[in-house]
Amino acid sequence: MTSMTFAVVSRPIPPRAPPPKLRRPLWRLLFGDALSAAITLGTIALIAMLLPALKWATVDATWHAATPSACQGAGACWAFIGAKLRLILFGLYPPTQQWRPILVIAITLLMVLASLSPRVWGGRLALLWGGAILVMLTLMYGGFAGLAFVPTSKWGGMPVTLLLSVLSLAFAFPLSIALALGRQSDLPVARGLSILFIEIVRGIPLVAMLFVAAILLPLFLPAGWTIDKLGRTLAALTIFAAAYLAEVLRGGLQGLGAGQAEAAQALGIPYWRMIWRIILPQAIQKVIPPLTNTAVVMVKDTALVMIVGVFDMLGAGRAAATDPAWPAPYTETYMFVATMYFSICFGITIYAQWLERGVRKRSHG
Repeated sequence: MTSMTFAVVSRPIPPRAPPPKLRRPLWRLLFGDALSAAITLGTIALIAMLLPALKWATVDATWHAATPSACQGAGACWAFIGAKLRLILFGLYPPTQQWRPILVIAITLLMVLASLSPRVWGGRLALLWGGAILVMLTLMYGGFAGLAFVPTSKWGGMPVTLLLSVLSLAFAFPLSIALALGRQSDLPVARGLSILFIEIVRGIPLVAMLFVAAILLPLFLPAGWTIDKLGRTLAALTIFAAAYLAEVLRGGLQGLGAGQAEAAQALGIPYWRMIWRIILPQAIQKVIPPLTNTAVVMVKDTALVMIVGVFDMLGAGRAAATDPAWPAPYTETYMFVATMYFSICFGITIYAQWLERGVRKRSHG
């Protein structure tokens, strides 16, 4: 019997073109079913409700006024914002020295722009930020080289908001790393202290922590000791941010599993080098959205320092609106301050989305 061998030849199947997208008429998209119709009608009703507010803010608004009495129309009084812009942006800082907070804002923006690319992240950038923060605080305080001394009670507006946001997040991040690693640690003391710190801070409202830092803390200090109110407020914000950042980072650490650390230990890599070079970069990449959310929340939470007597941008705006010469333009003031906060937070969000796209490209490439 003759044996026969059959060879199966597989032919490549040519790729097929994707099916064409079906273009639905616009009216079908807006009123194709009951849910779509309800959403469309609700949107139209909302726009109709907002039209009077838009007319108040633009058409009927007073943009320029020689005197406060000229701002008595039915629309918004945007002339007030122009007249009180320096007070809103710089608070009670001496007018002749306001070039210093302007320079502080410029330095902050330049440092943020210089830090956008992940390629420059590292020890040198941290040292550069440390030097920039020292320069900014020196400019705000003064007291030497011909600069007049300005106490923190005179600080206010945008520089205080930026300094509290940047410094609280900068100081909180290393502390949050230690707390996240401590909560993941096998050492019972480190794990217990980390859990106790995180749960206590997360269980206390930020307002209560600010009151403790601003009002109660000086009562427990020894006689003759004092801590600046702005410094105490910064400490409260830092502790609050560290607890929330620690839980975000812990989620990223748990997402890696134990394989990364075990492989590094097998190669003989020291513990802290393993954490800094291998574990943390991967963990941070996994939790960019919640890190962004925490940063945005901390920027907005700086507005709460107004209740303990620190003049941030919201507090300066509120003080400006109490001028009896103007027709109580609280709405315009709060809208302007809200726009400034939105601009900062939206910029953080856009930057985080750019980072996420870069992470996805590197992971797929």
